[in-house]
Amino acid sequence: MIAVGIFLTPAGMAKSLGSPLWLLVVWLTMGAMALCGAWCYGELAARFPEPGGGYVYLGRVYGPGVAFLYGWKCLLVMDPGITAALGMGLASYVGYLVALSPMGVKAVALGAIVALAAVNVVGLRLGAGLMRWLTALKLGALALIVLLALGSGAGDWSHFVPLVAQRPGSSPLPGALAPALVGAFFAFGGWWEVSKMAGEARDPARIMPRALALGVVIVTFVYVVTSAVFLYLVPPERVTSGETFAAQAGVMLFGPAGGQVFAAIVVVSVLGSLAVLLMALPRVYYAMARDGVFFRAVGAVHPRFGTPARAIALQATLASLLVVLGTFNQIVAYFIFVTVAFIALTVAGVFVLRRRAVGPPAFRVPGYPAPVVVFLALAVGLLVLLAAYNPLQAFLGIAIVALGVPVYRVMGPR
Repeated sequence: MIAVGIFLTPAGMAKSLGSPLWLLVVWLTMGAMALCGAWCYGELAARFPEPGGGYVYLGRVYGPGVAFLYGWKCLLVMDPGITAALGMGLASYVGYLVALSPMGVKAVALGAIVALAAVNVVGLRLGAGLMRWLTALKLGALALIVLLALGSGAGDWSHFVPLVAQRPGSSPLPGALAPALVGAFFAFGGWWEVSKMAGEARDPARIMPRALALGVVIVTFVYVVTSAVFLYLVPPERVTSGETFAAQAGVMLFGPAGGQVFAAIVVVSVLGSLAVLLMALPRVYYAMARDGVFFRAVGAVHPRFGTPARAIALQATLASLLVVLGTFNQIVAYFIFVTVAFIALTVAGVFVLRRRAVGPPAFRVPGYPAPVVVFLALAVGLLVLLAAYNPLQAFLGIAIVALGVPVYRVMGPR
């Protein structure tokens, strides 16, 4: 979850909202949405502890056709797109450190994707170990920034005044909430991917709900504190862009070398998220091939390492193709709308299963049905905002999913 989003989105959110209190409200709202969704995915993972995550849940609740469209969307839109975007984001910060040419940036992105894919092919244990080390490094780096900022007194608490009223030049409410909520959702993105590993976890009915919920709570706390430190260091009116926001904070902390230090922190952060994506996402194609609605060869397990090597290679290949053909903004522009729609459909599956009186799972959503209702209400609000502010991107996502209908009729079960 903690990738490049937290280093880019607080700037736009702070400038749009113009109020520290409203910035806190947005982070807490998206954190509450993610926690409610994590509980729902936790119950689904406890019911169906199989590799594939949302693909498996949608198939069990709505049938194989809907599951195929989810996998189709993951295969062609979200998975290679977010993998390529993180690869490009990582490479751009490496370029900041060592002055790479545009072609050099793409080469670094390709190298990172291929190398991490190879690590995950070699084995889940090695990939998980690398992920844990990178997670510890990026959380430690963010904690160091917080401690240095507060300990050095490099910022100014007056940046939080006025606390509630909007600063001059900010967007009027409620319109200012739209880009802020979308930015926060992007920063929280990825919590739902952990459930795709349920089939390879020990005691998934106990582990998956705890991992999902605890991860969301930790990330929410990290995002609130990090954003507060950014505001303490750099007032919103001095922010010109997301990248300069991070760079300015680094300069305030470390002097002229601050940009270099911050770039290194971002590289470590994105590297960890890229590693887990290349570990979790290919399990959907593996599950589709196992169900006979995708090329069976993709469902093959490596004879030595026991991992879905071909599925991992497929995702790395498609992501590499996007790196070659597109830019960071082009890659990420059109996958958010359909992603939110399918996640909402998956969460609604908890309602469906409860109404069918399917046997109680090992984990049940706390306070049901309130978390499901809260998540779906916020998801509908996000879809309306995305459709209103980015209609072309929403249309493209829907069109790509619709193309999967005739494909399913050809490749689906007879």
